[in-house]
Amino acid sequence: MKRKISGPGGRKGQWQDHYTRRAKKENYPARSVYKLDEIQKKHRIIGKGDRILDLGCAPGSWLKFAAEQTGPGGRVVGVDLKPVTEQLPGNVTTIVGDICEVARNTEEALGNGFAVVLSDMAPQTTGHKFSDAVRSFELCRTALAMADALLKPGGHFVCKIFQGEDFKAFCDDVKMRFDRMQIFKPQSSRKASREIFIIGLRKK
Repeated sequence: MKRKISGPGGRKGQWQDHYTRRAKKENYPARSVYKLDEIQKKHRIIGKGDRILDLGCAPGSWLKFAAEQTGPGGRVVGVDLKPVTEQLPGNVTTIVGDICEVARNTEEALGNGFAVVLSDMAPQTTGHKFSDAVRSFELCRTALAMADALLKPGGHFVCKIFQGEDFKAFCDDVKMRFDRMQIFKPQSSRKASREIFIIGLRKK
């Protein structure tokens, strides 16, 4: 099954709203940056000097925000099927590839000891809620497996998921691995969106 691992912010026909205009003004390529901004303000997941892994990083908003939060002493690595054309800070590296292929050899491709693993991945949506939720769950399982392999003890995990039948199972999987699990719906998410973020705090 073909997978898309880019966030939704770069889609054509994106409707204009307050967050879209603000992102353009503040030089971010997509409004999705404010979802991560809300998570950071609430949970302080990213610290100065941290190593961050961003899965589904195109068009680059989360990369830029994470790089700003870590400062020049940190490192941000992004993976996406699509190349990121946005000009990025010097402490950011991007890899173009299928996340499922990258996941088979994660440490060689990406290194390890990350302080945070972020996933804004979304499947190619079909308009069929059940199918989209199943595909989202598959991507979330891949992201969690990569957090298992690459996230250092005490590290944090943020993952977007479409709510469906597997939602509770995924929450339970995160609970097993982290001291705390939080369900978070950013104010900057579109009202009609079924996306929600699962946050794992302090990897066991």
